[in-house]
Amino acid sequence: MERSSQNYTCTSYTEQKIPQDGGTEKGKDEDDTSVSTPPADGMSKPAERKDSVWSIGEGPPEETEKRDDSQRSTLFIEKPQSGTVSVGGNITFIAKVEAKDLLRKPNVKWFKGKWMDLASKAGKHLQLKESFERHTKIHTFEMHIIQAKENYAGNYRCEVSYKDKFDSCSFDLEVTESSQAAPSIDIRSAFKRSGDGQDDAGELDFSGLLKRREVKQQEEEPEVDVWELLKNANPSEYEKIAFQYGITDLRGMLKRLKRMRREVKKSAAFAKGLDPAYQVDKGGKVRFMVELADPTVELKWYKNGQEIRPSANKKQNNRKDLAQYPPILVTKGLEDTSTYVGERVELSCEVSEDDANVKWFRNGVELTNDPKSRYRIKVEGKKHTLIIEEAAKNDNATYSVMTTGGQSEAKLSVDLRPLKISLALEDQTVRLGQEIHLKCEISENVEGKWYKNGQLIEASDRVKLYHKGRIHRFIIASAAVDDEGEYMFVPDAYNINIPCKVHVVDPPKLHLDGLGENNTVTVVAGSKLRLEIPITGEPTPKVMWSRGDKWITDSGRIRAETYSDSSCLVIDTAEREDSGPFRITLKNEAGEDSALINIKVVDVPDPPQAPNVTEVGEDWCVMTWEPPANDGGSPILGYFIERKKKQSSRWMRLNFELCKETTFEPKKMIEGVAYEVRVFAVNAIGTSKPSMPSKSFVPLAVTSPPTLLAVDSVTDTSVTMKWRPPDHIGAAGLDGYVVEYCFEGMDIFIIPCFFDSSSSFPKLADEWIVANPELTDKTKFTINGLPTGSKILVRVKAVNAAGESEPRYHPQPILVKEVIEPPKIRLPRHLKQTYTRRVGETVNLVIPFQGKPRAKVSWQKNGSPIDKNQINIRNTENDTIIFIRKAERSHSGEYDMKVEVENLVDKATIDIQIVDRPGPPEVVTIEDVWGENVNLSWKPPKDDGNAAITGYTIQKADKKSMEWFTVIEHYHRTSATINELVIGNEYYFRVFAENMCGLSEDATMTKESALIAKDGKVYKYPVYDDFDFTERPLFTQPLINTFAVAGYNATLNCSVRGNPKPKITWLKNKVAIINDPRYRMFGNQGVCTLEIRKPSPYDGGTYTCRAVNELGEAEVDCKLEVKAKAFGDNIFILTVYFCFKTFGVFQEKLRSSHQLNRNEYNKTYKQNDQERVEAAGEYHAAEDTAQCSQEEISPR
Repeated sequence: MERSSQNYTCTSYTEQKIPQDGGTEKGKDEDDTSVSTPPADGMSKPAERKDSVWSIGEGPPEETEKRDDSQRSTLFIEKPQSGTVSVGGNITFIAKVEAKDLLRKPNVKWFKGKWMDLASKAGKHLQLKESFERHTKIHTFEMHIIQAKENYAGNYRCEVSYKDKFDSCSFDLEVTESSQAAPSIDIRSAFKRSGDGQDDAGELDFSGLLKRREVKQQEEEPEVDVWELLKNANPSEYEKIAFQYGITDLRGMLKRLKRMRREVKKSAAFAKGLDPAYQVDKGGKVRFMVELADPTVELKWYKNGQEIRPSANKKQNNRKDLAQYPPILVTKGLEDTSTYVGERVELSCEVSEDDANVKWFRNGVELTNDPKSRYRIKVEGKKHTLIIEEAAKNDNATYSVMTTGGQSEAKLSVDLRPLKISLALEDQTVRLGQEIHLKCEISENVEGKWYKNGQLIEASDRVKLYHKGRIHRFIIASAAVDDEGEYMFVPDAYNINIPCKVHVVDPPKLHLDGLGENNTVTVVAGSKLRLEIPITGEPTPKVMWSRGDKWITDSGRIRAETYSDSSCLVIDTAEREDSGPFRITLKNEAGEDSALINIKVVDVPDPPQAPNVTEVGEDWCVMTWEPPANDGGSPILGYFIERKKKQSSRWMRLNFELCKETTFEPKKMIEGVAYEVRVFAVNAIGTSKPSMPSKSFVPLAVTSPPTLLAVDSVTDTSVTMKWRPPDHIGAAGLDGYVVEYCFEGMDIFIIPCFFDSSSSFPKLADEWIVANPELTDKTKFTINGLPTGSKILVRVKAVNAAGESEPRYHPQPILVKEVIEPPKIRLPRHLKQTYTRRVGETVNLVIPFQGKPRAKVSWQKNGSPIDKNQINIRNTENDTIIFIRKAERSHSGEYDMKVEVENLVDKATIDIQIVDRPGPPEVVTIEDVWGENVNLSWKPPKDDGNAAITGYTIQKADKKSMEWFTVIEHYHRTSATINELVIGNEYYFRVFAENMCGLSEDATMTKESALIAKDGKVYKYPVYDDFDFTERPLFTQPLINTFAVAGYNATLNCSVRGNPKPKITWLKNKVAIINDPRYRMFGNQGVCTLEIRKPSPYDGGTYTCRAVNELGEAEVDCKLEVKAKAFGDNIFILTVYFCFKTFGVFQEKLRSSHQLNRNEYNKTYKQNDQERVEAAGEYHAAEDTAQCSQEEISPR
C-alpha cells in the first residue's frame, strides 16, 4: 500500500506575535528545539524523536549507515546489541574483540550519533570499562549507562581499529517514558554550563550528565518568571538579571530569547489545533479538524505553504458543519494480556463508527502501520486490532488507543516459556586428534551459545555448531590439548546452563628435532649447559633423567628441571669428564617415551711447547715449534705468534690470520735488541694459553760495504787508499776495516796473489793479502813494501760483531810508481781582495793547495820574511794556515805565498788591512758669526786609522751647561755652517772624525766661543751668587717586589738623586754584583736599572740598590720571585714597550730643560722623578697583569 506525506496548516487571521509560555508551535521552516529538549549530541533531538522521526514524509535517521556498518566485521567477535531501558534504569552494551593476531590492544571508541566521542563524557551517568582474558585472548569492552533519561535515546556506534584494520557496529538505545509527568523546566538550571564549576547542567546538557560530578542541593528560591523579566527588560540589563538568578550560559539564554521573539504565537482563536501528524492509505479519506473560540473570524487552510481553495475533493466546513459529526467513542476497551515469547499477540478494541480514525500508542509513543514496523494495525469496521506476530521480551509495555471521543489502554506482559532439559551434556575423555562431539536437547526451539571455561565460542572451520529444532550439537573434528576444559551450553533468554567436562589425553613424546647427529650436544668446557627438550603429553608426563645407573636430581651441579611443556638438563661449569650419554624418560597414563642424548664437552687446546729460533737476520728470524699434545677435542685450526723485547712485559701479536704451519718468520724487528717469541694454538673453541717463551735472541746484520774507495797517493813502494764509511752500519756498530790487495796476473780473471819478500817478482796465490793484520778504525790506510812498477788490486771490508761486510773493490789496477803533481794554490774567493780586520780581532786564514810529492810552502810580508813570533804559520800536505791572535795595525801589508814541487812553483798574494778608529781632526776654528749662524772649519786628522775617513760629527755646547748636543752627523766636508742658534747664548763647538770603525775617541773643540748677540742694545747680565747644589743620595722611587718568568729577561728600577752624582752599586742577598755576565746595570737621568738576563728560579732573592757620594749613602731593596716559564712573550713585549716609553718621556723633558735656568731645572728634575716613578709603576702593573694572565692560562 502506497503512502504519501504532506504538510497541512490552518491559519487564523487573528494571530499575534506575543510569546506565551506553553503550547507554542513552530513555523514550517524553523528547526530549533524547545527548552525542554535541547540537542544532546548534534544528532536528532530526543523530544523530536517521538513526533518528527516517525512523522509523515520522514524516515529513521542514519538507517543506511547502520546497514553499511553491519556488513563489515573483521575484528568484532561479539557486537553490542540494541536495547531498551526505562527512564532511571541502567543498561550495559558489550563488544568483544579477539586478540590472537594482534600484537597489542586495539583502539576502541564509543560514539553517540555521528561525531560525539563518549570517552570525554565518562562520569556519573556513563562508564566505559575494558578487560582482557589471557586464556582465551579476548578483549572485552563495556559501556554502562546509569540512570538513563529520555534524551539518552538515539543511535550509538562502537568503532575498533588496529593498524590498517577497522570495524564498526551501530546500535540503538530506546528509553521508555515513565508514567510520571515531566518536571517543570527551570530556566536557571537549564542554562547553567556543565563546564562551569561542579554543578550539573540539568537534562538539557547531555555532556553534563555524563561527567562525574557531585550534585549539590539547590536552595529553594521563590518562583520567579525569569522569561517575563527578560522579555520586558532592556537588553543592557540582561547580564545583570542572568547574574542575579545564577544563569551562566548567557549565550544560550540570548539565543533562546531571540527565538521566542521571532516565533509567531497563535492567538486564543484556536480552542483546539491540528494534530502533529495524520496517517491515511492512498485513495482513502482524511479529515483535518480544528475548533475556534470565535466562530466569526475568517479561516484559511494551507498545504506545504500554499493556500488551499475549496474544490470537489477538498471540502471546508465551519463550526456549524462540525456539529454534524459527533465524537468517536471507544465502545469496547483494550484488555490486559499475558503471553509467552514467540506467540502471536492481538490487542483489540471497538469504536462507535466504522473506519474511524484511531491512533495506537506504546508507552505514549504513537505506532504507525509501516511495513517495516513490527506492529501491524488491522481495521475491520468498528473493530481495530494491534497485531504482534512474534512477541518479544521487550514488548512488555502499556498499549493505548485514542479516538476523538475517548481512549483505552492495557498492559501486555510477555514472559519466557518454561524450559526443560531433555538430554544433558555428558563428560568425555578423548585422545589427542580424535573427535569431540557434545550434544544436548531442550524443550524449546531457541537459539543458544556455547562457552568454554566461561568464554564464548564462535563457529569456525575447526569448531562446528549445529542447531536443528530442539537439538544443539558441538563438534571438533580433531581434538587438541587446548580443547580440554569445562563446556557449557546456555539457551538464549533463559537463565540456565547445561555443563560438561572434556578431558583430552595424549601419550608422552620427546621432540629431539633440534639436536645434532646421533642426538649429540656439544658444549664448551667451563660454560653452562642448559639443554631444553620440548615434551608433549596429556596429562603432563613425569620426566626422569639418568646417567648410567645414577638418577639425576633437581639439585647439584648437574640437575634436571621440569616444566609443563619441556624439561631441561642443566650442567653448571661443564667439565671434560661430563662427556657421555644421558637418558631422558617420559611417563603418563597414556604411555611412555625415552631417548639417549650424547653430551660432548670440548675445550681449548693445550699450549704448544716453547718454540726454537733456528736462524737470525738483520730484522728477522726463523722459528719452529711442535703441535700441542691435546687439541681439546676439536682439530687445531692454526696458531698465533707473539713477540716481545726481553726487557719488556708487553707482547705484540705478529699475525692476525691463523698460521697453518709450525714454522714462522717474524720480521720488522729492531736490530741489536734482544727478543723472545711464543705461540698460541687455536681450535674451534678458542685460543690456548701461550707457550713458554723461546730463548732470547738478538737480530744482527753486517754493515754495507765501504763507499768512495779511491787512491789518495802513490809512491815507489807504497799506495795510500782512502774511503768513506758504509751507508748502513746497523745496531752492531762498526769495529773497523780490513784492507786487502793482490797483484795483477796474466790471466783474464783476477787471480789473488801475495808478494814474497825473498823474490823480486810476485807469486800467484789463492787468497787476498791482508794489508793490516789488526783492524783500523780510520778511513785511510797506506800499503807499504810494494815493488816499484807492479800493479795491485785493492779492496776494503767493514767489520762488526755480525762479521765482515761485502768488499768494496777499486775499479782499476793501481801502478806502484810515484807521480809528480804540479803545485797549485787554491786561493779562497774572499782572499782575492783586501782582507780587512779591526784591531784586536783574530786573523785565521786557511789556504788549500795541491802538489806532489813533498810540496814546500814559504811566506813573506812586504818582501821580507815573516816574524814567526808575531804571526803563526802552520803547513800540512794539503793546506797552510796563517794565524794572528790579536791583530794590530802593524800586521797590515801584502803577504806572498809560494808552493814548490821540485822545479815547479806557484805563487799567490794576500792583502791584509788592520783598521782602527781615526784620530781627532786638527784645529777647529770659528770662521764667522752672523745672526743665528756660525761658520766652522777644520783639517782632517793626521791618523785616519788605516781606513778612509767617511765623515765628521759636529756637536755644540752652551757655555752655561757645557752639555753637548749633536747638530750634524756623517758630514763629509771640512767646513760647515751651524744654524738656528739661540740668541743671547754663547756656544762652543767640537768635531769628531769617522771611518768604517766608528767615531774617533776624542774630538777637537774650538778654542774660542761664539756669542749669538742681539742686534741693538747689549743686554747686561745680572750677577748671581753661586747656588750650592750638593745633596746626599736620596731615592725618590724605591724598588718594588717583582715576579719574573723563567727564561725571559727581568728588570728592577728605582730613581735616585744626589750631587755630586752618586755611585750606584747593586747587591744580591747583601753580596755585591761585580762582573757577572748574567746582570746588566745602567742608569739614565737618575733612573737606575738592573737587568737580569733569562733568570732561573735560582736567581730569586733580595736585591739592593746602594747609592754613595761624598755626602753620604742610601739603600733600597726588593724581593724577586722567579716562576716557571709560561706566557713569557707578553712580559717581554710589555717590558720593551714601557722601557721605551719611560726613556722617551725623560729624553723629551731633558731636551726642554736646557732652555730653563737652574731653578727651573731643579723643578723639572723633580717632575722627572715623579714621571719616572709613574712609568715604573705602569711597568710593574703591566708585569702583574701579564703574571695574572700566565696564572690563568698555564693550567690549560
